[in-house]
Amino acid sequence: MKPKIWLSSPHMSGNELSYIQDAFDANWVAPLGPNVNGFENDLTTYLQEERHVAALASGTAALHLSLILLGIGQGDEVICQSKTFSASANPIIYQGATPVFVDSEEETWNMCPEQLERAIRDRISKDKTPKAIIAVHLYGMPYSVDEINAIASKYNIPVIEDSAEALGSLYKGQHCGTLGDFSVLSFNGNKIITTSGGGALVISTSELKEKAIFLATQARDQAPYYLHSEIGYNYRMSNIVAGIGRGQMTVLDQHVKQRRANYNHYREAFKANTQITFLKEPEGMTSNRWLTCILLDSETTREGLRQALEHENIESRPLWKPMHQQPVFKAYPHYLNGVSDALFQRGLCLPSGSNLTEEELNRVTRTVHAYFKT
Repeated sequence: MKPKIWLSSPHMSGNELSYIQDAFDANWVAPLGPNVNGFENDLTTYLQEERHVAALASGTAALHLSLILLGIGQGDEVICQSKTFSASANPIIYQGATPVFVDSEEETWNMCPEQLERAIRDRISKDKTPKAIIAVHLYGMPYSVDEINAIASKYNIPVIEDSAEALGSLYKGQHCGTLGDFSVLSFNGNKIITTSGGGALVISTSELKEKAIFLATQARDQAPYYLHSEIGYNYRMSNIVAGIGRGQMTVLDQHVKQRRANYNHYREAFKANTQITFLKEPEGMTSNRWLTCILLDSETTREGLRQALEHENIESRPLWKPMHQQPVFKAYPHYLNGVSDALFQRGLCLPSGSNLTEEELNRVTRTVHAYFKT
């Protein structure tokens, strides 16, 4: 069997071990320590905005804490982009709230401003004003930030920016991860950089950061014994994991550059194929191209190509199945225009890791060309 080509595998810099070794040498193996503080500072410096970063166990934890800090609970409604991974919506359910799903626009594949305002107006007419909006930078492509934020401001609804896939992406020169009232990062194993598992909450004030950390460390009150006046969570990032993150930060820009090069490779390779189209960057947006995604002319072509790649031991996958199509979410309100359904039918993610070799990229393109010649 030919060697496996993964969709997006971890790519180590070689610098991670020094931070991990420092933690072992100092016996900072307990949950917190210098690497956690260092990783938060590295992220704050990279994002280049007046923001405060709390390193957490996952991006999902960051989303959950955002909802808690906004006071969202039983019976509340939260608008969520339908075209996304389920982790964007699951924390809404954790809080006993109701997700309201909004469809995508064709330009970015992200939340459609027109459908968003339609949803808000309709929920208000039912005396159910949404308490938050979760908008996602899908596959590293920024959503229409100005339009979404303007609508959110008009109705006084805070925005949770799900930037789990978009570290290194820019919107009008500003880093994704700094564009919402609360912003979420992920360092899962397949992300642009990884800590094996982890995430971060990016927030506007030191007071909110302190509150997030308090909740993330089991909400232990100041006392010489274990005292708890609020429900807490085991959501803090460990010192060992943060050491991996510190090493990864040294190559973040290189990883973005390579993933964008992957996109350019595929675009050039398939430019003559009228059955393949790409998501272009709208003006003012710079995507990290976390995953290179293509649209085929039909669901049959999409699935045929996926199977052809699989036969060659090359991993690919369809675009996210919209949340309004998921069995667990089907009963919840949704405001649709058909875009996300069509994207799911025709879309395919190609291998996009920053550690792909030239030969691996060529093997992918040869397989795609061979499929369309048969």
